[in-house]
Amino acid sequence: MDIEEDIKALQLGSSEDSVLVNVEDGRPDEAIEHEKADGEDIVMAEEQKPDDVEKPDIPEDVSELKDEAHPDLKPKHVEPKGATGPEDIQVEVEVNKKRHLNVVFIGHVDAGKSTIGGQILLLSGQVDDRTIQKYEKEAKDKNRESWYMAYIMDTNEEERVKGITVEVGRAHFETETTRFTILDAPGHKSYVPNMISGASQADIGVLVISARKGEFETGYERGGQTREHVQLAKTLGVTKLLIVVNKMDDPTVNWSKERYDEIESKMIPFLRSSGYNVKKDVKFLPISGLLGSNLKTRMEKSVCPWWSGPCLFEVLDVVEVPPRDPNGPLRMPIIDKFKDMGTVVMGKIESGSIREGDNLLIMPNKAAVKVLAIFCDEDRVRHVGPGENVRVRLSGIEEDDILSGFVLCSVAKPIPAVTEFVAQLQILELLDNAIFTAGYKAILHVHSVVEECEIVELMQQIDLKTKKPMKKKPLFVKNGAIVLCRVQVDNMICVEKFYDFAQLGRFTLRTEGKTVAVGKITALPTVADSA
Repeated sequence: MDIEEDIKALQLGSSEDSVLVNVEDGRPDEAIEHEKADGEDIVMAEEQKPDDVEKPDIPEDVSELKDEAHPDLKPKHVEPKGATGPEDIQVEVEVNKKRHLNVVFIGHVDAGKSTIGGQILLLSGQVDDRTIQKYEKEAKDKNRESWYMAYIMDTNEEERVKGITVEVGRAHFETETTRFTILDAPGHKSYVPNMISGASQADIGVLVISARKGEFETGYERGGQTREHVQLAKTLGVTKLLIVVNKMDDPTVNWSKERYDEIESKMIPFLRSSGYNVKKDVKFLPISGLLGSNLKTRMEKSVCPWWSGPCLFEVLDVVEVPPRDPNGPLRMPIIDKFKDMGTVVMGKIESGSIREGDNLLIMPNKAAVKVLAIFCDEDRVRHVGPGENVRVRLSGIEEDDILSGFVLCSVAKPIPAVTEFVAQLQILELLDNAIFTAGYKAILHVHSVVEECEIVELMQQIDLKTKKPMKKKPLFVKNGAIVLCRVQVDNMICVEKFYDFAQLGRFTLRTEGKTVAVGKITALPTVADSA
């Protein structure tokens, strides 16, 4: 009899609905009654659910049933139906548990940025073998067998045919302590504006240099993208730089220490002149993106006997995160928008936090909006802090009324919208025969804004030796000069003073596909005038 009861108890225990079974008392009738009550409870709770949304008053008999039957059942039935159940809280906790870093891959065209990005995703388990086999076949059909890894990051047909990245590729991977967003920037000089938008969202940069004979030299010489990318990265707020010397497995290099040292010795003086502290903020690593050497695990001595340093994952794991203020005023420059059950905007939160249900403002068009949902990576979350790349679904605004460069901000402290500002500019390299003077026109890149601008007035030139302003007002300046000037744009743009929000106060000036100057905003006169 005992055995039969045990079997019955086990069967009842494994049944999902029966929760309350008292085996020792040996009263099967009561257990069945409870089971019935529980079953009724489920049916009634489920019938009740659609009305619950509109009518929160639950009839007395149902609530009595719930209390009598078993209180544990309450969350059990509410959880799948509710839009924001414990699952969401779990996701939110999960998201906030690990720190988050945005890593941008920059460097000359063909240095191997997309291949490294693809290899990282493969090593961290984000891509399965079947997909890789498909890409291998596709690359083989195009007679480009070594490109298959890059196909993971370069998803559109144009990129695959040409073998170059055009858009900024985006992907996510995790290590033990950190969640990373990879931003795969294009290396070709025609797509530098896209690279700028990628680097402006990044916390740290990985500069990829090809060790192959001739390729490093091409990227490093005047007009090569290695130089321009480093200068832009520094201007755009990428404070930490990992320099990975790629293609070390190439037959022309064959893991040669001499070649690695030669590249390092040429890069260090240039990095210093670009404003990087080489000891604190820069790290060099030899790798092979195609073979995956020194990415996730350290290299074997048989491959590279002279390297005893860490691998890429280890270095990324210990990089210090820049400080962020979750309680500051909200600032989220919009980089993209689309329609999906409402208007969805994408961007990186530079300061402050967003919660579901928040009432916010989109500047400069002063549109009041409400947050309907927040997505971080692929997960829906209820609250998100600074430094995260997010998609936010909004109500109260149409997709057509938003342009990239607009900023989602708090109602209490909106971002200033101006058509003119004062800035300190450093002239890098003007085009041949160009004079930098009042009336000079260029394209202004600040966070995700791209606008035509004009230099209205040169106010002061800074003496490079004493770092103090010169007495004489300059009429024009040459390469290398630092000058305080007034800049005007045609349309309203959202910017901040550099000392208030560095990320929204630094900019680059480009003309005819070349970066001619970098600068920081020192004053916003139109705000002061209108206040």
